[in-house]
Amino acid sequence: MKIERRFTKANQDAYTGIEFHRTTSEIRNPNGSIVFSLDNVEVPESWSQVASDVIAQKYFRKAGVSNDLVRIKEDDVPEFLWRSAPKDGQQVKPNGEYLGETSSKQVFNRLAGAWAYWGWKGGMFDTEDDAQTYYDEMRYMLAAQMTAPNSPQWFNTGLHWAYGIDGPSQGHHYVDFKTGKMVQSQSSYEHPQPHACFIQSVKDDLVNEGGIMDLWVREARLFKYGSGTGTNFSSLRGSDESLGGGGKSSGLMSFLKIGDRAAGAIKSGGTTRRAAKMVICDMDHPDVEEFISWKVKEEQKVASLVAGSKLHELKLNEIFASIRSWDGAETDAFDPKVNSALKVAIKSAKKVMIPETYVNRVLQYARQGYSSIEFPSYDVDWDSEAYNTVAGQNSNNSVRVTDAFLKAVQNDEDWELIRRTDGKVAKTVKAKELWEDVGHAAWACADPGVQYHDTINAWHTCPEDGQIRASNPCSEYMFLDDTACNLASMNLLKFFKDSEFDAEAYMHATRLWTITLETSVLMAQFPSEAIARGSYDFRTLGLGYANIGGLLMNMGLSYDSDEGRSMCAALTALMTGVSYKTSAEMAKELGPFPGYAKNAQHMLRVMRNHKRAAFGKKAGYEGLEIKPVPLDSKNCPDRHLVDLAKTSWEEAVQLGEEHGYRNAQVSVIAPTGTIGLVMDCDTTGIEPDFALVKFKKLAGGGYFKIINQSVPAALAKMGYGSAESEEIISYAVGHGTMGNAPGINHTALIGHGFSQVEIDKVESALPSAFDIRFVFNQWTLGEEFCKGTLGIPEELLNNPTFDLLSHLGFTKKQVENANNHVCGTMTLEGAPHLKEEHYGVFDCANVCGRIGTRYLSVESHITMMAAAQSFISGAISKTINMPNDATIEDCQAAYELSWSLGVKANALYRDGSKLSQPLSSALIDDDDDDLEETLMEAPAGERAQILAEKIVEKIIIKEVNKQARERLPERRKGYTQKANVGGHKVYLRTGEYEDGKIGEIFIDMHKEGAGFRAMMNNFAIAVSVGLQYGVPLEEFVDAFTFTRFDPAGMVQGNDSIKSATSILDYIFRELAISYLDRTDLAHVQPEGESFDTLGKGVDEGVSKNQQTNEENLAMIKQVSSTGYLRKRLPQELMVLQGGQANLFENNTPIQEATGTISTVSVNVQKPTSLPQLDDRAKAKMQGYEGDACGDCGNYTLVRNGTCMKCNTCGATSGCS
Repeated sequence: MKIERRFTKANQDAYTGIEFHRTTSEIRNPNGSIVFSLDNVEVPESWSQVASDVIAQKYFRKAGVSNDLVRIKEDDVPEFLWRSAPKDGQQVKPNGEYLGETSSKQVFNRLAGAWAYWGWKGGMFDTEDDAQTYYDEMRYMLAAQMTAPNSPQWFNTGLHWAYGIDGPSQGHHYVDFKTGKMVQSQSSYEHPQPHACFIQSVKDDLVNEGGIMDLWVREARLFKYGSGTGTNFSSLRGSDESLGGGGKSSGLMSFLKIGDRAAGAIKSGGTTRRAAKMVICDMDHPDVEEFISWKVKEEQKVASLVAGSKLHELKLNEIFASIRSWDGAETDAFDPKVNSALKVAIKSAKKVMIPETYVNRVLQYARQGYSSIEFPSYDVDWDSEAYNTVAGQNSNNSVRVTDAFLKAVQNDEDWELIRRTDGKVAKTVKAKELWEDVGHAAWACADPGVQYHDTINAWHTCPEDGQIRASNPCSEYMFLDDTACNLASMNLLKFFKDSEFDAEAYMHATRLWTITLETSVLMAQFPSEAIARGSYDFRTLGLGYANIGGLLMNMGLSYDSDEGRSMCAALTALMTGVSYKTSAEMAKELGPFPGYAKNAQHMLRVMRNHKRAAFGKKAGYEGLEIKPVPLDSKNCPDRHLVDLAKTSWEEAVQLGEEHGYRNAQVSVIAPTGTIGLVMDCDTTGIEPDFALVKFKKLAGGGYFKIINQSVPAALAKMGYGSAESEEIISYAVGHGTMGNAPGINHTALIGHGFSQVEIDKVESALPSAFDIRFVFNQWTLGEEFCKGTLGIPEELLNNPTFDLLSHLGFTKKQVENANNHVCGTMTLEGAPHLKEEHYGVFDCANVCGRIGTRYLSVESHITMMAAAQSFISGAISKTINMPNDATIEDCQAAYELSWSLGVKANALYRDGSKLSQPLSSALIDDDDDDLEETLMEAPAGERAQILAEKIVEKIIIKEVNKQARERLPERRKGYTQKANVGGHKVYLRTGEYEDGKIGEIFIDMHKEGAGFRAMMNNFAIAVSVGLQYGVPLEEFVDAFTFTRFDPAGMVQGNDSIKSATSILDYIFRELAISYLDRTDLAHVQPEGESFDTLGKGVDEGVSKNQQTNEENLAMIKQVSSTGYLRKRLPQELMVLQGGQANLFENNTPIQEATGTISTVSVNVQKPTSLPQLDDRAKAKMQGYEGDACGDCGNYTLVRNGTCMKCNTCGATSGCS
């Protein structure tokens, strides 16, 4: 093969033009403990810290690299490709002469060197210069992040060639490329294990070779070296089918649970949390119903474990508490007949089904002196003990559906489940009901996925050797059982220069990587003889790309557009066309793959169908029931790409007809998990972007917010100037300062007593802040300032829910506006200057930010897959994101659309379908019901019911379980306010606790009908119950102010409120003004100073008008509840700083503060709670999935095809 130079020059270092530097790589757990650390890591300067960390932690060889290497001469190999080994030949030395890799150049050299070495031995190059050119070009592309192979290549390839690292055989085999004979490996690394994706068969046999238990061993060999495997288990007999020795089989599911547990015990490649595994079942298997619902039931078990354990801990400790609070005889404390609190606690425990055994055990503990119990409680974290306890968590599940089954669904026909032992019908079910079960399972827990058996096999290049029955874990590699695939992906954005896509460089990279993957087949060893033989005979490759989402955004194209889909199709067609052309060229030099001869006509038919799709043909396809989506050349923004794609397919078919092909398959679109991070890809595989604001890792630790780097390029492409772009970007990322923030800024803070010192402290903490409320605390501002200047009691400061900004009197809306200005909206919706017709360019897989509403539709994911699928040998690994409110029917419709468009497999993920992941929508939309609209549209007779439902949903359900009900005193103070709203008299009466906090309200109407009066009366009772259960009055105020329904209009008889949009608007304005000092809701400012009025320098503490004692008494009578005080002077009333210094002549020391009502109030309401964003919820708001990484513990997992990857350490649940 002739190799041309494009990125390097002859007689010049391959890395010329790429600047390298040394950095520190460190990965920490969320608690700050170090997971991995390495100093003086040499990487290209252009690499991000994440890419540097991934190659250092994941791919550097940590041990066994000798510092005393010598070259081993081989007569038939060029000198520059001679392998190296320790000088004395020893593999292990005690004196520390073995080190690890510390430079990325070492990794690039060993990978490219090993490929060139084996390529030379396999006759891949015409001359030594071709081999040298190949070696240089490959090293350059790796360093420039243009391309990357799958993880097992990084783990294993070149260790023997570069360092002489070896070890005992692990039971692997390979076929000698010279003789074609099967050989059992004698070493671990001379023939590396570079393949990521495997498909393995399983026989209906328990212990013999190729059987069930043997499969677990074969899987373990793959998992150890970082690979993934898939198996179709439909050959196993169903439950209750007869065994050869008598008795009945335990069935498919019992064995799947064993395999699941075995896979969960093995770390993939020694580093990843779990093995990567796919389990597949045909739709006619007798146990398919149980298989479909398997994970649904396991998720239910997790929910039960979590809820039950927390209830146990809560209720059992309530029993302890009731015993501790007993103040009678000690022996009576344990007797529920005497201790009434204990009796209540026991009854409460029984009501929630706490076993009596445990209740009795707690009483026994208490008698022995124990005061509490630490009952093990579980949570819903993905890697938690609850999930580890249940089955089915270590694999992706899929069902195989045929065209016949889907047509039976359409026609509502019966479907037969077939016994595996004798072929008889085990059971007949309705196809539609079985399909609904699939939709429900996908809706409930995101499993199983669907693989379209007949579509897959219609594009099968080798049907003479059997049907394709399975896939790898991520569903992109689909071929015969007992074969393997080597993956590599190209970073599309690296080929986009100066607003043009460099198609020639892309074709050059495609050619070289096709050669590389073929070489990897030649040099590899495999975990079983069957896989070694299958891989040798068919030589399947898996070349693909990543960053299509980033490329389209850079080009100013929406992911959901005809232009975007056409661009994707053209790139895919060109890649696969050039790859098959290269495969035909290799066949000319080395011969076609051994299985080609008997499959030649089938393969050429498939090639012609690909060519027809590349030429945009809508008809004329051979042997296809479901027609592919052809290349839409009319809408492609790059005509040059279309022309090159057509030419490449013409040449691929022509050369194939002459020479055959070296490879049965050449392309897939993989999820590019860890390798996507190494290439600094914004998006993985064929996925769109997941967020517009990213969190960039710093070399010294920590993160800072940056805009997605595709956004500035897209704005420039669409004609926005630099000043406009800067404002748009600041809208999303935030300004990082409160200097000019609306409502809460330096001026407002100074007015509350902040000096420049405190303001500087706040400013220094803002750039990394996710929410300004988390900056305003005692740790940022200092305890002395908070207690002294701001006067905040210590118990409030230490309360984790305390919101300092709310305490200072800033409203929720003010905080929200300031937050958006300082920390950014994390979306571009509503950004200044940005035209609404351009919003689509920035649409992501999920809603962006708290105020964003846009996201890509389900159809946009599927149609993008369909545009690419027509030109892919294998399939596409992709998650189809669905909103939380998607229905089971929506899931079924998505599956059916995929089938109709010729997609080979489909994996759905509905937001919130996993217990372990918090809802995106819940974080974005706290209250998605618009009460005003609902009431306006509802008939008058239904308004009472709507209001009652609103209270139950918005207030009671959300808050009632937080604390026990606090009863009001038998005699309590309050006030009555009479007013006229829109011509209707309204009487509002309040009831208060001793401290002045509101605890109940009464509402009466003078002339309204009995129905409306009854409704308002019940409404008041519901609100009162909520208040007594601790629901903050603020919640009611936010829920009901500004609601609009009749009666409404002008207000008479209230000194602060002059108009109202409804009775509820009036009532909660009044309560907010009186108890929360919410003067922003008043039309006329209440008279008099409030207790938190700021002093003015030297005048602080001195009243403007020195009042007489008589005036003071008159003031107290005016604002106090006279009935409650029984016309007696309240001796316990304290004097607040800045208030009346000589209120009482005898100056009695004051011990306690009590509250009154109306405009003078003390502690009338708890501050609005600071939102409790745990790490999972915070991660979800940042665009991540909300799960913790099993390797480093950080909550930076993102969807990655059908798998997940960590953006901190690069761990992946897939196999690439």
